[in-house]
Amino acid sequence: MTRPQPTPEEVPMHLIPRPAALTETAGTWRLTEATGVLAGPGAAGVDDLVRELLGRPTGYGLRPAAGPGPDTIVLRVDPALGREAYRLSVDADGVTATGGDAQGLRHAVQTLRQMLPAEIFAAEPPPGVAWTVPYAEIEDAPRFGWRGVLVDVARHWFPLEFLFRMVDLAALHKLNVLHLHLTDDQGWRMEIERYPRLTEVGAWRAESMLGHLEDDRYDGVPHGGFYTKRELRALVAHAEARGVTIVPEIDMPGHMTAAIAAYPELGDDPADPPAVWTRWGINDRVLNVEETTVAFFQGVLEEVLEVFPGPWIHLGGDECPKTEWNASPRARERMRELDLPDAAALQNWFMGRMAAFLSERGRRVIGWDEILEADLPADATVMSWRGEEGGVAAAALGHDAIMCPDTHLYLDFYQADPETEPLAIGGLTTLEKVYGYEPVPAGLPAEAAARALGAQGNLWSEYMPDARHVEYMAFPRLCALAEVTWGTAGEFAEFTGRLDRHLRRLDHLGVHYHR
Repeated sequence: MTRPQPTPEEVPMHLIPRPAALTETAGTWRLTEATGVLAGPGAAGVDDLVRELLGRPTGYGLRPAAGPGPDTIVLRVDPALGREAYRLSVDADGVTATGGDAQGLRHAVQTLRQMLPAEIFAAEPPPGVAWTVPYAEIEDAPRFGWRGVLVDVARHWFPLEFLFRMVDLAALHKLNVLHLHLTDDQGWRMEIERYPRLTEVGAWRAESMLGHLEDDRYDGVPHGGFYTKRELRALVAHAEARGVTIVPEIDMPGHMTAAIAAYPELGDDPADPPAVWTRWGINDRVLNVEETTVAFFQGVLEEVLEVFPGPWIHLGGDECPKTEWNASPRARERMRELDLPDAAALQNWFMGRMAAFLSERGRRVIGWDEILEADLPADATVMSWRGEEGGVAAAALGHDAIMCPDTHLYLDFYQADPETEPLAIGGLTTLEKVYGYEPVPAGLPAEAAARALGAQGNLWSEYMPDARHVEYMAFPRLCALAEVTWGTAGEFAEFTGRLDRHLRRLDHLGVHYHR
C-alpha cells in the first residue's frame, strides 16, 4: 500500500501512533485546578480514566462539570464516527473529545495525555509545570482491529504488577490486546481450582537454562510462580478500563510437560511422570487423547472462561511432536477407535474437540497456524507465526488471521548487533524492520485481505528472566508496531524524529528501553 506522508507541521506534538489527521492552530489551552470533566451518555468510566491519567499526576481533582466551557473537558459518544474512532478538539472553548464508542474516547484521552508536557507521565512531576495543550483538531481511527502484544509468562513468571504496567503501556500506544501465554513445558501459571496440582506442582521448576540449547548449562536456581483467579480478574478489570482485551492461551496438546508433571495420567505413561521441564525448546512429551483428558481440559477451559470474558480463547496447537504417539500402543489403538489415519489426524481430532467446546459457549478459538490442519469452527482465528503463509491460507479458507510472523514481529529476537546486546534466542529484528512491516500480505484479493485482523508483537521469555528485560526487548519496537497497526506508518526517518521526543515520556515512566 502507499503510506501517507505527513509534513513536519502536521505532527508538532510528536504523537505516537501518528493520528490520521491533525491540524494545529495558534494558541494553547491550559489544564488547571479549575478544570472539570463533563461525561455525556456512553462515556461513563472514561471520566475516571481522565482523572487517573491527568488528574493524579497534576494533583488536580478534575471535578464533574455542570456544562461545557473553557475550563471543561467534554466527553461525548457519537456512534456515527465508527468503532474506536475519535475526534479531539482543543481551542479557547475548552477540550471536546468525541468517540465513536467508549474505546474511541479512551484513545482520545491517551492522545490528550501525549499533547501535555512529558512530565505528565512522571510519578511525581516537578513543581511549576505549565500544563498546556496546543490548540488542535484531530480526526483519528485505527486501520486494524487487532493491535496486540504477547507476553510469555510460562517460561519466566513475572509479577502481577508488571502485567498491569504492560496493560498501561499498551493502552498508551493504542494497542488493544495483551495475549498471555499462560502455560508451557516450563510452567503452568493460572490457578485452576478443580485441579490444584497444576500450580502446586506445575508452576515450579528446579532450575533454568543458561545460554542457548547447545550450551546445555543450568543456573541451579528454582523458578516459579502463578496468578490466582482473583489476581487475573483484577488484571482483566484494569485492562477493560483502558480498552485492552486480555487473551489467555492454554497451549495444547504439546507444550504440556508441566501439566503432565502435575497429573501424570494426562501423559502416555503415568508410571513414568516427567518433571516440570528445565530446558527450552520442544519436548516430545504430549497429552494423551483419552476422553478423560479431553474432559480434564474442558474443565480447565471452563475456569478460564470464568476469568476472561473476552471473545477469544487461544488454544495454542503448535509444535506438537508425534514421536510419543507413534511409539505408543495405546495411542495407535486410539487412532483405530476414532478411525484416524495417523498421529497428525489425532492432533487435529483433539483440537477440533476443544475448539467445538469453546464455540458452543460463544467464544472464538485462536490457534497458531498449525491448527489449519484441524476441523475448525467457521469463526476460528489463525495466528500466522511461521512467516505469512499461514495467514494467507487462513484468509483463503475464510478464517480471520492475525499476523505475527517470526520474520518481523518476534520481539525476542536481537534488535541490534548481538555482540552489543543481552543474550537472545537469535535472529535480528530491528526497529526499522518492525516499522516497515505491512500486516496485509501482498497479493491477497480484497475479500481475503479483509480477513487480516491486524498484527501482534511476540515476547517469548526464554531469554528474558525478569520484567526489566522484557521492557528492554519490547520498547521502542512496540512503538513502531503501534503505528503500523494503527495504519499511519510512513517514512522511518520521520517516525524516529517523533520517537526521539516520545522516549522522554517513557523516561518519565521509568521504562527500560533499548536506546
